[in-house]
Amino acid sequence: MDSVHLPRLMISAPHKSAGKTTISLGIVASLVSRGVSIRSFKKGPDYIDPVWHRLASGSDCYNLDSWLMGREGCLASFQSNSGIENKSIALVEGNHGLHDGFSLDGSDSTAGLAQMLQAPVLLVVDSRKTNRGIAALVMGMQVMPPKVDIKGVILNQVSSARQADKQKQAIEHYCKVPVLGALPYDKELVIPERHLGLTTVEETVDAVQFIQGAAERVAHYCDMEAIHSLFYEAPPMPMQRISNCAKTLAGRARIGVFRDAAFCFYYPDNLNALRDNGAELVFINALRESSLPDVDALYLGGGFPESFFEVLSANRGLLQEVQERVEAGMPLYAECGGLIYLCRNATYGGKTFSLAGILPFDIGFEDHPAGHGYLDLKSTTDSPWFRKGARIRAHEFHYARPVTPYANCIYQFDVLRGNGITGKSDGVLYKNLFASFAHLHVVGNPGWAETFVSLAEKFKISGHTEYV
Repeated sequence: MDSVHLPRLMISAPHKSAGKTTISLGIVASLVSRGVSIRSFKKGPDYIDPVWHRLASGSDCYNLDSWLMGREGCLASFQSNSGIENKSIALVEGNHGLHDGFSLDGSDSTAGLAQMLQAPVLLVVDSRKTNRGIAALVMGMQVMPPKVDIKGVILNQVSSARQADKQKQAIEHYCKVPVLGALPYDKELVIPERHLGLTTVEETVDAVQFIQGAAERVAHYCDMEAIHSLFYEAPPMPMQRISNCAKTLAGRARIGVFRDAAFCFYYPDNLNALRDNGAELVFINALRESSLPDVDALYLGGGFPESFFEVLSANRGLLQEVQERVEAGMPLYAECGGLIYLCRNATYGGKTFSLAGILPFDIGFEDHPAGHGYLDLKSTTDSPWFRKGARIRAHEFHYARPVTPYANCIYQFDVLRGNGITGKSDGVLYKNLFASFAHLHVVGNPGWAETFVSLAEKFKISGHTEYV
């Protein structure tokens, strides 16, 4: 089998909140400032970190998740989005701890992905509250299956030069890997966290300055030459058979996509797949625009509508137009935050806000996640979107839950794993509308984009309320 040389490096940590995102951003931005072409990836279904990566690198950051995408899908997406033709290098940021995952064998962990990609690992460790004993932690990361090749360590949040020296000596003596940096704590270089993870780029004041600060700090305290060289220690990869989407002539349909601070959760692969199937994407700011442009379908992704309910609710012109288009049969695909937008009302922070009123739900928010993790769904009916019997793997993370009776809704899916809308069902259907708490990835559901564009095209041609 043919092979490809693709310089690559995995950034991980023994546990979450060790600072790997800030250091990853610093490494990416520092290398970009040196003229290095770099592409970045994020392990898992995360939406927020990839947008930070995009700001640091100047190009889209792609997700890699073996449960959502399958092993071959991950490998194919990695190779096709790594910028091989531009001689780019690829940085992959892990999620949670290196060996964290829900499977006992660790195949779904960051270590499992590193092993799949044959990627060397740079380990970020939280230096607080320990000295030479940190070597035992690193050694455990080295020997725990799936075994990975840890090529270097960065000490983060060290309290003194003396502590850093003790840790460096212990790690290099017992673990036989170099310590390539030691960063003292800096409260200015910590991305605030919220209930769904880190604060988004759109909500962070001076996000560009934050990334510049991270780059300067990493360049000052770390051996960037040595870190850059780690990418080239990755062995050649077997060339994947990448099936190019049959690119139809452009202009099949125009799909409006809500994209702003309230609705910002979109996988780049999903948007690219819609384009590859002939869609022109028209981005809509639901916080500022009071009417819809000339589009043939709508895509309402997830995000944080609850942080903007006052503005969204006051924008009655847009809410009414969305309702009118749905009633006229326009296809609309909504995920999580998009579903919330389509409901009657939502109560958040002690206030109730009127929304689109298309779905017969009133939404409330809980103190703990109402749904968090992977979803396994089985279609129980034929619809314009999915065939009966189809199995869908997706992800959910929401504190929202309908607080009113579920009325006589028609649901697409039985929930085999996860929560969905009711705990038993997900994917509410109404005319040509589909709305759920599920986030799906097109690599694991390759027919999704063609279906979406085809529905938009049929609506464009028919121009009436016949439901497909």
